[in-house]
Amino acid sequence: PPPFLIWVPPATLVDAATTTITNSVLLSAAAVPETGGVGYSQASYYTILGLYVMSFPGIWSQVKRSTAAKVKRKTYVSDGENAAGGKGLRQQAGEIMAYMKANNYEVVDAGETITFRGVVQRSASQAFFLVFCTALGLLSLGLVLDIQFHDLVLPLLGKPNWFLLALLSPYAGIYYWQSGDRVDDCSVKLSTNEGETENEITVQGSEEELERMWRQLEWKEKGMVKIPGLLEQRS
Repeated sequence: PPPFLIWVPPATLVDAATTTITNSVLLSAAAVPETGGVGYSQASYYTILGLYVMSFPGIWSQVKRSTAAKVKRKTYVSDGENAAGGKGLRQQAGEIMAYMKANNYEVVDAGETITFRGVVQRSASQAFFLVFCTALGLLSLGLVLDIQFHDLVLPLLGKPNWFLLALLSPYAGIYYWQSGDRVDDCSVKLSTNEGETENEITVQGSEEELERMWRQLEWKEKGMVKIPGLLEQRS
């Protein structure tokens, strides 16, 4: 039998096509956030926000610690009196005394353990560094607040500019500068082995001072092996 055909008016076909296209556009628009809407995973955002909030106090900790020395205790060794090119304890103590006096340290206790005390002056470069780091932290905080409270309008103030928080960064430098010069104590204890082939120097003081001392006096940290650099190998 011949196929059963239904005649559809052209106007009906046009309406059906228009409806299909319109529905497709509406579905696509529903998948795209509106202007000013959230186009990211809120779970990821709040996770990162929580981590940021927990790490932000590190800025204050950095400013606070800048006014106090980070005290460490380390033991170094050097060649003793009976080693080739070594030094006796008296000579070693004389070198340490000369080094400490050259760095404005004075002896406050000369017992078995020698204690030195010195004044570390304020540093303008340290103050500027703290201002720079604090400004970066506050700018990042302003970015977080701007995302979180983008549509916030305060009475009488209007929409806040959170990035203006960076103007508070100079107070980090002011806090550091007003803390004044720092008083550091450094204690040194000398000993040698039975054969007097190796001297042992135990030092307790600020991390920066310990780093300068062992490099200048050419000590080696106990238990560590010194690997010569490329320049030392070539020479």
